[in-house]
Amino acid sequence: MDIAYELSEAGFPAVSVKGGYHAFLKSKLAGLMAAQKEKQEKRAEIERSLIKKFRKKIWCKFTKGINEYELIRDGDKIAVCISGGKDSMLMAKLFQELQKHGRANFELVFLIMNPGYNEENWQLIQDNAELLGIPLTVFHTDIFDTVAAIDRNPCYLCARMRRGHLYAHAKELGCNKIALGHHFDDVIETILMGMFYGGKVETMMPKLHSKNFEGMELIRPMYLIREEDIKA
Repeated sequence: MDIAYELSEAGFPAVSVKGGYHAFLKSKLAGLMAAQKEKQEKRAEIERSLIKKFRKKIWCKFTKGINEYELIRDGDKIAVCISGGKDSMLMAKLFQELQKHGRANFELVFLIMNPGYNEENWQLIQDNAELLGIPLTVFHTDIFDTVAAIDRNPCYLCARMRRGHLYAHAKELGCNKIALGHHFDDVIETILMGMFYGGKVETMMPKLHSKNFEGMELIRPMYLIREEDIKA
């Protein structure tokens, strides 16, 4: 206590812990365990809500899309592509629940690319994934730097480059499918944009065979889910 007092007098933030260093370690461990328990309880609450509270508008439409469009078959290894946003994070949790409660025998890889996120955003994505219990498989690219100097359609180029990297890494990991988090509203917006800006009627399909990566298929299991329900 004398040492703590002398350090405090000298301007250092010092305290004396009853029981010494072992008591300090025990206190820190108890704090970490309490925080971990809180995360586990929150995760369990989220998982229950998907098949109970949001069963009709989220879970049933997810499973209906998978069954109606035959998006998953036994033996599939699916790269669930995560951007860090609400759509892909929800998709990841739905796939986890499907693996627990569904009948199909398939594997999952939760694949995320860091194309050059700033440090704060990247940390937020990782923290959210940890809270949700999503084990990320991470790879890095410099796509954001590459498209930064592009004046015309940089978003289109960025999306194409990201898609190519996801296909390539998924195939390296032995996956035969990649899953993207596009929802019903994305489908409608794509139709309208094609009509207004391209003078043609075309949209996203629920599944699509890759022309550039043999044996790979893209699936959109949230095809029937409305964005307002995702936000809810």
